[in-house]
Parts: sequence; structure tokens; C-alpha cells
Amino acid sequence: MEEKVKKILYHGSEVIVEKPEYGKGARTNDYGRGFYCTEDIELAKEWACAKQKNGYANIYDLDMTGLKVLHLNAPEYNMLNWLAILADNRTYWQNGSIAEQAKNYIKENFLPDISEYDVIIGYRADDSYFSFAQDFVAGVISLQKLSEAMRLGKLGEQIVLKSQNAFEQITFVGYEDVDAVKYYVKKRAREQEARKEYRARKQDQANVNDLYILDIMREEIKDGDARLFV
Repeated sequence: MEEKVKKILYHGSEVIVEKPEYGKGARTNDYGRGFYCTEDIELAKEWACAKQKNGYANIYDLDMTGLKVLHLNAPEYNMLNWLAILADNRTYWQNGSIAEQAKNYIKENFLPDISEYDVIIGYRADDSYFSFAQDFVAGVISLQKLSEAMRLGKLGEQIVLKSQNAFEQITFVGYEDVDAVKYYVKKRAREQEARKEYRARKQDQANVNDLYILDIMREEIKDGDARLFV
């Protein structure tokens, strides 16, 4: 998927980042090493204050011309493609034989090859949302419930620069100061509301057609199966 437009991106941080550097960032982030941004400045401001300190919403122009984009929320991908990438990068997962087997099955059967892409767009697995993913892998909730949960709190999508080409096409525009007193409270409120709604929905009666991870493994469901597109 190739896009030929400019995007205005925001990166919440404790510091001003005038020149994002290729190859930096933690290997254990959602999509591995990369520069993580959003198109929502309010979300960037919340992320800037994650440690209850004042921060900055860095502002950039990204020229998308010629960049190859993996959009994980596009119709051709399903929730397990996103989860497989998460399983491949995030290191902390619940212990237990089912969870470990499930994580391995998801990686073996649903992991897209992201090496050819310059930019990845997909869900952000903040602490609350990562716990929803872990509940699915542990067999606690269905795939349908996970899909619903990822839309709680209106966290939106993150845009991650992965390649040298992408880093060469991003331009620093400026920044806005972020007050932690205001935005850390907003971040906490968003997470708490998502968790509250998640707990309520988790208690709803499951549909007989809902798919759990054990169903997926027992039936050896593979990528592209129509039942996965919920």
C-alpha cells in the first residue's frame, strides 16, 4: 500500500526531538524499533506525560511519497496479524502453558513479514490494551471481545517509522509544551474508563459463535479464514 500525501504527525516525549534517528528505540516496543507517532495531538500530549512529568508534543511533516505502508487495520488484515507482531516484540506475557502455546501458534500462523515496509499503522498497546491482548491469549476472552476492547477509550492508531527511507522523509516543524498536571490526569482517566467498560463487557454473555484461542488452535484455523474478520 503506497500513499502520496503528507501527514502531520505528533510524538509525545519528555524531550524535544528535532531529528528522529533511524535504528533507535526499544526492540520490545509494539512493532519493534522505530519512531512512534500519532495524528492526534491530544493523545501525543497524554503520552508525553506518561511519567507524570511535563513534556513536549513534537510536531512533524511526513512525506509519504514512495513509502510502503503496512496498515494493520485495513480490511485484508485481522486482529491476529496485529497480535502476532505484538507477540514477536513484546517480552512480558502471562505465564501458563495455554498462553505460551497460544503465543507460539499466533506467531507461526499469523505473523506478517514487516521487513519490506517503511511505515506501520496499527493499534497502540498501552498497558490496559496489552492486558486485553493477554486475556485473549490466556483464553479468558474471545476474539470478538478483543476486537471490541481495542476500540475502547478511543486510543486510535499509532504510526511507526521503520525504515531509513521513512526517516529521511520526516521534517521537524515545532513543538508544544505539555503540562503533566492536566495531561497525565487525562491519560489516567482514559485508561480507567477503558478498563471499566472492558470489565462490564467481559461479563456479557458470550455468543455461541465467538472464537476463543483454544478453538483457533484445535481447529487449526489459519490466516485468511473468514471467521477471523470480526
